[in-house]
Amino acid sequence: MWGMFIGALLLVFIICWIYTWRNPKCNGKLPPGSMGLPLLGETFQFFNPSTTSDISPFVKRRMERYGPIFRTSLVGRPVIVSTDPDLNHFIFLQEGQLFQSWYPDTFTEIFGRQNVGSLHGFMYKYLKNMVLNLFGPGSLKKMMPEVEQTACRRLKQWSCQGIVELKEATASMIFDLTAKKLISYDQDNSSENLRENFVAFIRGLISFPVDIPGTAYHKCLQGRKRAMRMLKNMLMERREKPRKQRIDFFDYVLEELEKEGTILTEAIALDLMFVLLFASFETTSLALTLAIKFLSDHPLVLKQLTEEHERILENRENADTGLTWKEYKSMAYTFQFIHETVRLANIVPGIFRKALRDIQFKEYTIPAGWAVMVCPPAVHLRPAIYQDPLSFNPGRWGGMELNGGSKNFMAFGGGMRFCVGTDFTKVQMAVFLHCLVTKYRWTPIKGGNILRSPGLQFPDGFHIQLTEKNKTDSIS
Repeated sequence: MWGMFIGALLLVFIICWIYTWRNPKCNGKLPPGSMGLPLLGETFQFFNPSTTSDISPFVKRRMERYGPIFRTSLVGRPVIVSTDPDLNHFIFLQEGQLFQSWYPDTFTEIFGRQNVGSLHGFMYKYLKNMVLNLFGPGSLKKMMPEVEQTACRRLKQWSCQGIVELKEATASMIFDLTAKKLISYDQDNSSENLRENFVAFIRGLISFPVDIPGTAYHKCLQGRKRAMRMLKNMLMERREKPRKQRIDFFDYVLEELEKEGTILTEAIALDLMFVLLFASFETTSLALTLAIKFLSDHPLVLKQLTEEHERILENRENADTGLTWKEYKSMAYTFQFIHETVRLANIVPGIFRKALRDIQFKEYTIPAGWAVMVCPPAVHLRPAIYQDPLSFNPGRWGGMELNGGSKNFMAFGGGMRFCVGTDFTKVQMAVFLHCLVTKYRWTPIKGGNILRSPGLQFPDGFHIQLTEKNKTDSIS
């Protein structure tokens, strides 16, 4: 008898729990949607891989069913998903007032609890200004010759190798350059391979967040621990043997750490270095790989891009001199090409914020404490904004403002958290493309297929054969 009574109570409790989960309280009208299973929510569906270049099936199906704003639950948290350009713009405008940057606990574990994306207010602005010291226009002008030399040297090496896997090759090239500028790291003179730890980290970054030995997520966390240990050892070595002259970004960080009354801590500094190393090479190498894939598939675009860069050489008194800042800024079609590439790449599938109080938007209420996920792909692939949105057409950007973000373009973020490394990414891509199309031809061999889970991947890589052009070659 007692067993039946307890069983009935347990059944009632479970039913009430499920009902409460699926029908969360709100001081107003919640956007439509489904909260999925208790605790798990719709996390499995969100991470389910797809091979489409379109909006992810997870988002697209819910847009069709619920509209441009809907609710869900991911990794145990209630989330409002916005594919509405007006709401996205409102969220970015109200950063620090009604919303603040937020990412799931699993992401915070990966990038560090003191990472720049999790900090707010004055501390965030302070770190942003530190990073601009490295990636601002003044520094990039000085850095450009080294970027060009690195690209030319690597392309020469690849042309002698037969077949090259482009994603891995470009990632290695960009990581080595960035690590040198950030921390004077040289793999050939180091007892440990820093990049291997980042490779393990990346493989688990877009996996389901289960920290069990053997899972990709667990390997991701282990990769971070090893990379952070290396960075901490480097920091200790620099402190023991400080340099008289600033050479890299680490020197600048050390100066800030040693200042009296500094607000910078060692934990924040190390998390900053980790995030900068990751962000500067992984996203750019994905964009470059996709860019070469697009050029392979669109010969007329390749022809137009090559013509622009060959004109730069023709207008020089000495064609063998390096790129100038003025030449870089003149690459109008190249910047259109880069914008179209990152529009379709949608490397960042979601930008997260958290509501600081109950917020009314149109007929809906966003409850305080709920997460909000801005969905850039839904904006970048909106037919009302981009005609034939899945087609690759750099010319659509002709005559448009290509600096900063906007309501209809957020490949580099938006608002006060617009990516400070945007200009660095554009310099690397433009300079690499200049060296590539003026000096080399390539033939796709295999791979190039994309996978999103939900971030962009090339599961089979993109293998090409690179050959040097003859000086007498004409554009074909």
